[in-house]
Amino acid sequence: MNYVYEVPEKMLKACDRAGRVERFEYDTFTYDEGKAEQSLHKGAWVYLPYGYDESKKYNILYLLHGGGVTEDWWFKMFPDTVTILDNMIADGICEPCIIVTPTYYRNGDLEENAEYVTEHFHMELRKDLIPAIETFYSTHADSNVSEKNLIDTREHRAFAGLSLGSMTTYRAAFYNNYDLFAWYGPFSGCCGPKGDHEVEIKRICETLAEGEKKGLPLKYMFCCNGDKDIAYAEHKDIMERVLPLCPQLKKDVNYDFYVIPGGVHDMKAWQLHLYHALQIFFTL
Repeated sequence: MNYVYEVPEKMLKACDRAGRVERFEYDTFTYDEGKAEQSLHKGAWVYLPYGYDESKKYNILYLLHGGGVTEDWWFKMFPDTVTILDNMIADGICEPCIIVTPTYYRNGDLEENAEYVTEHFHMELRKDLIPAIETFYSTHADSNVSEKNLIDTREHRAFAGLSLGSMTTYRAAFYNNYDLFAWYGPFSGCCGPKGDHEVEIKRICETLAEGEKKGLPLKYMFCCNGDKDIAYAEHKDIMERVLPLCPQLKKDVNYDFYVIPGGVHDMKAWQLHLYHALQIFFTL
């Protein structure tokens, strides 16, 4: 794949084949261990490509925001993300797909412990969000959200996120729900500045080894960062040390670490990461 270091200008121009973004609400629970479950009512935004047709089956990407913001980030706070998606699909740069932007926060509280909420989101993701979305929208699950069918259709499901959402990509989707996703896009970081690199390396290797034993191959892990990003050093160190230890991870086959020269921790970089990720996801 030929990487670029800025989203092409034509991707930012209004597209006459525009998709739509709609609100989706669902019920979930706190799932706190040792505590009584509390019910929650939450929302996400869903991007449907131009010409969305319920008689067709679409690949689906679950896409997360970073810390201290909400599910509004990708599509509402930065509507040019939608323009980029519209143009990519219209130009045949990627296939039409459904993209869901939820939040790992609960009850609108943006001050919860970051490590806890990113890891703990895996239960809501598996038990409530994916089943609700893939019952309602036309994905390869075909409205059959039994655990077996969601596992069987994992190669049509991707997960990506920026910053704290990148940490969530590892913790909630990769470590804890590897059987439901085959494509991953951690954009800016793995464990954060306080994380234990040795623990993350071990978890990545164990997840892929266990997945191989179960006949669940990784389709692609597309790590991204800018070399001036505050999360670059820890992300780079972890993945560079994983690579020689993990035979299931093969550079340029099912893994790459894309770096923007001079790139920082901002939306310009994250939109560029998404632009590249969608050219890889669901293609192999």
